Amino acid sequence: MTFDLPTPASPLKIGTRGSPLALAQAYETRRRLGAAFDLSDDAFAIVVIKVTGDAIQDRPLKEIGGKGLFTREIEEDLLSGKIDIAVHSMKDMPVQQPGGLLLDTYLPREDVRDAFVSPALDGIAALAPGAVVGTSSLRRRAQLLNRRPDLKVVEFRGNVQTRLRKLSDGVAECTFLAMAGLNRLGMIPEVPATAIGPDDMLPAVAQGAIGIERRADDARVAAMLEAIHHAPTGQQLAAERAFLSELDGSCETPIAGLAELDGGTLRLRGEVLRPDGSENIADDVSGAIADGPEMGRDMARRLLAQAGPGFFDWRA
Repeated sequence: MTFDLPTPASPLKIGTRGSPLALAQAYETRRRLGAAFDLSDDAFAIVVIKVTGDAIQDRPLKEIGGKGLFTREIEEDLLSGKIDIAVHSMKDMPVQQPGGLLLDTYLPREDVRDAFVSPALDGIAALAPGAVVGTSSLRRRAQLLNRRPDLKVVEFRGNVQTRLRKLSDGVAECTFLAMAGLNRLGMIPEVPATAIGPDDMLPAVAQGAIGIERRADDARVAAMLEAIHHAPTGQQLAAERAFLSELDGSCETPIAGLAELDGGTLRLRGEVLRPDGSENIADDVSGAIADGPEMGRDMARRLLAQAGPGFFDWRA
């Protein structure tokens, strides 16, 4: 199809949150689109949108509405036409999009691993009994307490810079961040981070992936985004997000999942945990890449059957 490319006089408007990491992801999207269509940066406009999840920093996400708090205002502006595309960290995205919107473009996935971040220690095993750990992730909290129930975990909301500042202020002895975010911000090796392999801490579903959301009826944008879509990342996320959807996953449920490709084979690992870390249930399957979504749904059903009613309820 033929379509009009954006120009400095009529730029493509890219919607994003305002954190340094969110902006870095928007700039990467702009760079890839510019390279694909030989466009300069001024053919695009970065539009920063304030979202509720960033505005409220003093309460856990599970108390104020979950993942949608990072996307609702952006999606409203996308539906209204104030922006043309929205750039998201995929691990923040609900599995269902509002009517009229599609999320079908992914950039090449970054490092999927979690990072142990501490100015003095190099890993979980180095933490003394009773040490204070800061994290806002229920998944990381549950995984950590499953391994080390002696530790004390405190709430640690905020962007990467905010959490690093809390760490330097002594609020906790360590925290966890995503390696992908640190890499995209160019903060390695300045940040005292040690990568944790998936065998030791299975990452969040879609961790390390950037997704680009669009209006379903915008044919021009659909054609432009097709040029930068990374199919292997899409295949991984199709399996992982099917797993998450069948589990009805949210910020209130500790869930981990990772799909990896090897030739024509997809390996999917999944894990669910009680919020207090007292129990975890995991699974690991391999199959054809095309079967990834069904593998994800089947795995979720097996884990739910093993978990039984009330598995995700907080224990007193």
